[in-house]
This record gives sequence, C-alpha cells and structure tokens, in this order.
Amino acid sequence: MIVTTSPAILSEDRALSLVEKAVKQSEAEEVFVSLYTGEESLSRFSENQISQNISKTVFSLNVTSYFGNKSASASVTEFDEDTIAQTVKRSQELARIAPADPEWMPLLPPQTYDLPAPAFDEATASVSPLARAELVRQACAIASQAGADASGTLSTEASLYAIASSTGLRACNHSTEANFGYTARIGDGSSWTESTAWGINELPVSALAAQVVDRAIASRNPRPIAPGVYPVIFDGAAFADLLPWIVWGMDARAADEGRSFMSIADAAGKPAGNRAGEQLFSPMVQVQRDPNHPLLRSNNFFGDGLSNSYLEIIKNGVPQSLSYSRYWAAQKGKEAKGAYYPIAMTGSNQSISDLIAQTERGIFVSRAWYVNYVNPKTSEVTGMTRDGTFWIENGKIVYPIKNFRFNQVLPDMLRDVDAVSEAKRYGGNVVPGVRVKAFNFTSVTDSL
Repeated sequence: MIVTTSPAILSEDRALSLVEKAVKQSEAEEVFVSLYTGEESLSRFSENQISQNISKTVFSLNVTSYFGNKSASASVTEFDEDTIAQTVKRSQELARIAPADPEWMPLLPPQTYDLPAPAFDEATASVSPLARAELVRQACAIASQAGADASGTLSTEASLYAIASSTGLRACNHSTEANFGYTARIGDGSSWTESTAWGINELPVSALAAQVVDRAIASRNPRPIAPGVYPVIFDGAAFADLLPWIVWGMDARAADEGRSFMSIADAAGKPAGNRAGEQLFSPMVQVQRDPNHPLLRSNNFFGDGLSNSYLEIIKNGVPQSLSYSRYWAAQKGKEAKGAYYPIAMTGSNQSISDLIAQTERGIFVSRAWYVNYVNPKTSEVTGMTRDGTFWIENGKIVYPIKNFRFNQVLPDMLRDVDAVSEAKRYGGNVVPGVRVKAFNFTSVTDSL
C-alpha cells in the first residue's frame, strides 16, 4: 500500500458503494471485491525522547475474477475510479488465462452477522500527534526519573474493511485500535511489555511504564543458574507469544493428513483421524474465539465473508473441534466456521503476584522472544527469555537470573498449567499469565 490522496477513512456507505460499483463493472462469471482504507499513526521514542512521528493514509482495493475454477486477482492503491475500472478489467484478463484451481470453492452467498459491529472510538481516530507525544512524555519521564532509558512505540489506527461479490455478499467493518510497546533499560537490566486496546484512553500508559521500569531495575546483575526443567510462571505478555502456536496447530487438514500434534496414526503410521474431543490439556485451559470480548470488540466477519462468531476452541482442557477451511470442510462433510482468531483464554481474579506468592520455587519469565518451530508436527518450539527473568523461592522473587534458550513441546506445556492470572489484551488476543509445572530450558544466553 502507498500514501494516497483519498480520505483518511471512508464512510461505510461510501465504501460499500465503491465495492458494489466495482462488482457491477465486472464481466467475469463471478467477482469478489475487497477494500481496506484507513489512517495509521505512530510515535516512536528512544533514549527518553521521541525519534519519529508518522501518519499515513492507506487505500487498497482488490478484485478477484472467476471463470469456472480459474481465478486471478489485481489490486490498486489509487483512489481513482478510472484506475479501479482498469483493475477490474486486468483481473478478468488474468483470470481467463490462469490455471484451474483443483481446490476451487464457489463464492459465499449473503451472510448474517449476529455479533455487534466492532468498536470505533472517535478519540482514537482523531488523536493528534501532540496528544500522542504527551503520553510518550509521561512514559519517558518515569524512566528518566529512575535513571533508565525508555524506548518503544505508541500507535493508533482507524480502519475500514468492506467486501462485495457477484453473489450478493455485502459486509463492512469500521474499527479503531491503539497499541503501546515499552522497553526500559538500566545498566544490564531490561524489561518490556505491550498493551493493545480498541481505544487509546484504554491504554494504562503510565502504570505500564512504572511497572516496566521497576522490573528493569530489579533485573540488574543477573545470576546464572543451570539449564533444566523448572516450574515457570509466564507473564501474560510472554504467554501471548506461545499460546497462538498451539491454536495454529489445530487445523483440521494438517491433523487429518498427519502433520499436526492433533493427528492420529494407525499401526502402520498412516493418518487415521484427529484428536478433537480428547483430554489433552489441563482443565484450567479454556480458550474461545470471541471477537466480542470486552477487551477486543473486533471484526465480526473474515476476509472471505464468513461470520466471525463466538466459538469454543478448548473447553476444560478438551479441544472441541478443529479449524476447517471451506475446501476441507466440503471434503469431510463438516461446517466451515472460519479461522481460530481472535483468541481469548479465560483467566481468573488472581494477579501475577498472587501466582508468585503461591510458588515454592521456580522461574518467572517476562518475555518469550524469537519463538519458532523446531517440529511443527509436535508443536515443539524454540525461543529465548528476555527483558527480565527471575528466580522465585518461597513465594517471592529473590533475584534476577540470566536468560535461557528453551525447547518445549507446547501441548505438554498446556497439559501442565496449574494456575492462571487475570487475562489482558496483547495484540489481537486476550490471554492470562500462567503457571506451568515443567518447562524445558536448554542453555543460558547472553541476551538482556
């Protein structure tokens, strides 16, 4: 996408009129048109002062034309009706010569969306650079007064996504989002967190900054301890970088084809179904797809038009179902319900401090960083702790420790969850902090 001269964000009526006009211009057998437009703003800071202030208007319209099971897409980033008409034509020309798609699915008919529209916060949509700068100033002042250096970003986005097709499908979402990411460093101590909300006034900027600065100070002069398997308490920000890897592994096709931890194999090692309905995780693990969660209030439909409705993903530690694409659902006689996103895991009324107070010995992890698959089939991942890792003894954090690299089979981690804290929003998901009985650290690292 590029900067354009289009309005910062179109009205829903204008957006739907635009995509409907593109549909009517098409001469393809079927056509699907999507539009994203909005205003994205960001204030970046480092060494306790703003280093960058940017704002951009984005406009992107995509046209996919179909002739039987052949299709092609073309997109445009210019808010110009003649250019849009040319894009519709180009999409048709490419679709006529495209190879056939063996997994082609017909476009959806009109859909019903039962959930409320996403949150649109006028204060977030219209926040000025000066107002963002004041919030950044407050966060940096907290670090400066403690002798620490703060860096991070404060961003806002007001956006609209609209779709229309030749089958009569029409939908539009209008939403806002604000995000605050904050790192504090002092000597060899470091800490970090982030927070996301549908409204900028929902971000507890000063409280988060004070928490991160205190943790950075406490993380100085870390001691080495031997790698091994330990009880671990993950802060919510750390757990938010681990839980999605489990949910991504709950794809029905991957499970049925033997490529997932949800797969079942027969005596000969060939795929023989999936493990939906089995008790795989701790009964404390409750995960839903819940776009209407009070902390989320996000989009009520997916990019293809499927409804993004409430869905139980894991209940009392038991996967309730797997995620079926429309093609795989048709092959298996199942209902396609869309992707498992956004994730909302149920927490408790306990704080992270409560979990620490209930722990005889273990490790507190502030951040899971650079997480990647080791083995997608088993959902084993590797990564590193960072920005404040601490030793817990007799219900207290007693000293900071050097960071670890870990190799962990994540389904085993969820099996070993024995306590959860209050759930908060990180990025597009809501997760609690968790305590697990055993987590595998393989080596010590020199990262802060």
